[in-house]
Amino acid sequence: MTQESKLRYLNLLSAQYPSIQSVSNKIIALSAQLQLPKCSEHFLSDIHGEHDAFQHVIRNGAGSLRRKIEELFSQTLSKQQRRNLATLIYYPRQKTTEMLQTVEDPEEWIRLSLVRLIKLCRVLVSKYQRSEVRIFIPADAAPIVEELLLEQEHYENRSAFYHKHLEAIIATGSGSNYIVLLAELIQNLAIARLHVIGDIYDRGNKAHLIMDALMKYHHVDLQWGNHDILWMGAASGSEVCIANVVRNCLQYANMETLETGYGISLLPLASFALDVYAKDHCERFVPKVADHKQNTAQEIRLMGQMLKAISIIQFKLEGQIIKRRPQYNMDDRLLLEYIDYGKGSITIDKKEYKLLDTNFPTIDPKDPYKLTAEEQTVMEKFGLSFANSEKLQQHVRFLYSKGSIYLIHDGNLLYHGCIAMNDDGSFKSFNVDGQGFAGKAFMDRVDRLARQGYFSTADQEKKQYGMDAMWYLWCGEQSPLFGKAKMTTFERYFIEDKATHEEKRNAYYTLRDQAATIKRILEEFGVDPEKGHVINGHVPVKVKKGERPVKAGGKLIVIDGGFSKAYQKETGIAGYTLISNSFGLLLAAHQPFESMQKAVSEDVDVDTETEIIESFSARMRVKDTDCGKMIKHHIADLQELLNAYRSGWIKEK
Repeated sequence: MTQESKLRYLNLLSAQYPSIQSVSNKIIALSAQLQLPKCSEHFLSDIHGEHDAFQHVIRNGAGSLRRKIEELFSQTLSKQQRRNLATLIYYPRQKTTEMLQTVEDPEEWIRLSLVRLIKLCRVLVSKYQRSEVRIFIPADAAPIVEELLLEQEHYENRSAFYHKHLEAIIATGSGSNYIVLLAELIQNLAIARLHVIGDIYDRGNKAHLIMDALMKYHHVDLQWGNHDILWMGAASGSEVCIANVVRNCLQYANMETLETGYGISLLPLASFALDVYAKDHCERFVPKVADHKQNTAQEIRLMGQMLKAISIIQFKLEGQIIKRRPQYNMDDRLLLEYIDYGKGSITIDKKEYKLLDTNFPTIDPKDPYKLTAEEQTVMEKFGLSFANSEKLQQHVRFLYSKGSIYLIHDGNLLYHGCIAMNDDGSFKSFNVDGQGFAGKAFMDRVDRLARQGYFSTADQEKKQYGMDAMWYLWCGEQSPLFGKAKMTTFERYFIEDKATHEEKRNAYYTLRDQAATIKRILEEFGVDPEKGHVINGHVPVKVKKGERPVKAGGKLIVIDGGFSKAYQKETGIAGYTLISNSFGLLLAAHQPFESMQKAVSEDVDVDTETEIIESFSARMRVKDTDCGKMIKHHIADLQELLNAYRSGWIKEK
């Protein structure tokens, strides 16, 4: 930086710190902040629309709050009282209402609850600067809460002052409000930052509510999953992504996010399906739901007809992309042209298979990937609905602003799926116009293309290129979000032979068990291979079959343990989450969450088993984190400004 540029920068900085004293004060505050213990962070992945379970794990700090309660109150409160306190923290409004209707002395219960919440809050506040804590407290209550959080009841001069605060809170009828305020403060302080490693959408029916919660969360980052990128592509206007989104929702009879959350009507598709498949029962397309008792036979049949209709549209649109983008090397997925429509069979890899469903009224064998006029109308209406859904667009913009394909954070590498690899452990190269992209270079390229597909407006070809890339990230062989050779949706619907249903995983999923592989990946991304870890999601850890989430000698941590109910029969648990605090890394294995009602009325918490997977040799402080590095740079800049003031280069304002 030239002297002129440096002076210009310092002049800009002086607008924020206009005097020697203001600069000095900031340097003092930042220097002290570096010595605070690193706050706790929470990593979770593959939420898949399970809003209630997600909210509970967030509220209980992945089990960390219950551990704090045990540490603080195991000698003074009974087991039931400790459970009751935990529920009060997780669901303060609901639990307070219930308790005030049942306890003999409501005022005494409020007083005891406030004292216990204050005690726990003080422990959590000790890791934060006071200015950081104030963010979570309503301005009108901040002076009172700060006085309560100062440890003063044991000092003679302050004891009466402290107790009078409690008495006045109860006397004015404000007790319930302060219980809620303190409980929510505890929730916010328990986890300083949330890392979501992909797949918020699909399977469960409340992804939109999860997105609402994430947008309100105080500090969050997101690594996109393959299901997320599909919704991002749909919001961008990609017809093929829209078709896949609609098909996924119908496949699991999960229309709440689509219809209630985002106001996207399925009526055009229903009308089309009723017309075209009126005499087709579409047995192969009955949605995957555990209980069909909630739906009539006619409703189930209609969902099957709609699912078949959108699936055929999807296969057509995918064929158009494959032909448009030969670099994807997906010609083997042009299945509609391998069908013998007269015989009702299909030839794949030189082997002929009988089709389980031979009714294709909308396919022209001479031009199988062309949409009919009616199909095109359906897609145009869907396109308008997705584009004009204000809530969807808000959520997708949030995914872009807070999200990325991967993240390097505090010496760890976070990504959802995989790094595409060859069998020999080398990074698989994706070739575009004679240029190869592999490893980090490929991840950076597709991250940029995903943004181009949404934000590009002036150049329609660039936008289309980016939207097509998002579909490739959903199901392409080298996609770091998908990680399989192919997506066999067509085969699962139309061919009985299960060998054709196989979706072979990328070599990464075998090689990742080796420490050398993970160290090679960390080096590729500029992360210290001796100290760093890869934190990964996407593929559920099948605990019932003896699988372990910690692999490669502790260098890889897989935290998809089956948040989605659809996976829990295979996994045996309800998800892993990871906690990073100043002492080390803890892996939490969660049992299934029943309901908020049961949690409140019966004090039922999610059973969580915590395992320490790494202990730091010395307690980690803010100075040891990425945030600490930024603070040190800021201090250096402020020191330059201080010197400029004192040497006369810049005058105080």
